[in-house]
Amino acid sequence: MNSKIPDLRLYVLRDEPPQLGADFVLYWMTATRRLSWNYALDRAVEWALELGVPLVIFEPLRAGYRWASDRHHQSIIDGMADSAHRLAHSSVTYYPYVESQPGDGRGLLSSLSQRAGCVITDQSPVFFQSRLLEAGKRAVNCRLEAVDSVGLLPLAAPGRTFSAAYHFRRYLQKELPDHLGSMPDSESLSTKPLKGLEGLPEALVDRWPMARFEENAQGRSVLVGLDAIPIDRSVSAVASIGGETEARKRFSAFVDGGLSRYVDDRNHPDLSGTSGLSSALHYGHISVHEVFQSLTEAEGWTQSRITPPNDGRRQGWWSMSNSTEAFIDQLVTWRELGHGYCHYEEDYQSYESLPSWALETLEHHSTDRRPWLYSHEEFEAAATHDEIWNAAQRQLVEEGTLHNYLRMLWGKKILEWSAHPREALDTMIELNNRYALDGRDPNSWSGIMWVMGRFDRGWPERPVFGKVRSMTSDSTRRKVKLTDYLSRWGEQVKLL
Repeated sequence: MNSKIPDLRLYVLRDEPPQLGADFVLYWMTATRRLSWNYALDRAVEWALELGVPLVIFEPLRAGYRWASDRHHQSIIDGMADSAHRLAHSSVTYYPYVESQPGDGRGLLSSLSQRAGCVITDQSPVFFQSRLLEAGKRAVNCRLEAVDSVGLLPLAAPGRTFSAAYHFRRYLQKELPDHLGSMPDSESLSTKPLKGLEGLPEALVDRWPMARFEENAQGRSVLVGLDAIPIDRSVSAVASIGGETEARKRFSAFVDGGLSRYVDDRNHPDLSGTSGLSSALHYGHISVHEVFQSLTEAEGWTQSRITPPNDGRRQGWWSMSNSTEAFIDQLVTWRELGHGYCHYEEDYQSYESLPSWALETLEHHSTDRRPWLYSHEEFEAAATHDEIWNAAQRQLVEEGTLHNYLRMLWGKKILEWSAHPREALDTMIELNNRYALDGRDPNSWSGIMWVMGRFDRGWPERPVFGKVRSMTSDSTRRKVKLTDYLSRWGEQVKLL
């Protein structure tokens, strides 16, 4: 079969010939939860056309994953409802499935694969994806392929990790141009003559009912029966709506508004200079390829404008506006640096995975007297002496977001105010992954581990931090605009 999928993005997990006479091709959608700009979906369409069978998109959501809550569930359900609406009159069969109880979905993938010519899924280092693919190899009894749609650079391209953004940026500047000519299809479902499926077997959908959605009083799509699912109700859903359609609207508004001021405004909580795309990228509701393509079109940019040398500089190499280059550095350099690290390093979550220099200096200063000491419960309740830190924590709990600059300060203060760096790491992981919409994402792990020294260098030695970079609330007050932010989130907590 002639394929448009770059070889570096294709992972054959079960190398078997496709089953002839099958009922359909199955796209098992697990991380790249969107219907466009999606290499895995493109591959599934290719196989459906090659075998002359319909396409079934199966998107499951487990009940028993760690940190399962109304917040994470609703964001994914938003996307499911969006996809169901968009595919309602399509020849493609969409099968959204949400477990009512942990383990209820056991056997569903295996049953579907028995009728499939082949199964296509997502290759991604997000959360428990690697373990999911291992389970998939055991459950699927036909050809199984995983396809990488994560970034502009294929995950497999470097073959290694990088110790700092500067080194990765130099690599990107040398190698990335060779990959920019390949983009996933922006409209693979509407432009391909796919066959329709009369329906899935009644016995199968009776045992594993398709998710059903209805609108609530606020006009938001909600899952019928969501209240009965045993997930964390204390972490409530937020006003921000998930899904591909909403992500695209959010990005379009950013391009029309905040992008031109991004380089100046992004570090100021009082200013709306950020894109708000981190959760959409995490849930797979928007593609970095679509974002990059839109940026280049807005700039009237072509690849011929790339300016050597490949020296790792942050601005000037793309020959775009300063704000667009600054945004691309976050979108591509920092995001893909983290994804690559999580792809290649199995223990990326552990304290021991920190650079040796960081481990050595943190341990050396682990017995230093801390200016303040707080428990996990006090951190979670935003019950510290620091107005800025408390404000950031309240925003995280209530909105599921942390402002880019304040996220760094938030982590550095947890490190400074914890009894041991290992305890600080545990606190950051728990708070971030429980409350943040983009928690559990490689980008989140990059931010947390950067606090502890990963992707950074040694600095002048200080108490508690050692050679790990420190930050202070006083310097933050001087550097960034916080008046409006603190008036909303900064009510001072009085400690007993």
